[in-house]
Amino acid sequence: MPSRLADLIRRARRLATERDRMVDALAAEWARALRGQRLSATDLDELWAGLTEEAVRRLGKSGKVPAPALRLEAADVITKVRERVEATLGEG
Repeated sequence: MPSRLADLIRRARRLATERDRMVDALAAEWARALRGQRLSATDLDELWAGLTEEAVRRLGKSGKVPAPALRLEAADVITKVRERVEATLGEG
């Protein structure tokens, strides 16, 4: 049993690392796309809300994940992307 737990922990760490890499790559793409667009804070709020809703809509089609869990995960990922994008845009 301990070996199974260790395997699950390694897998969870690997998936978290992969997710972080994907968030970083996505944030870099959004930062490049948004740089120089002169969007207001309201525009950006609407963008992030729209991306969250779109992610929930697309991922929810399968019905395999409960909607509340899907919404929390999507919101978490979009929040991380948003933080990185805003930090990058604030630097430049």
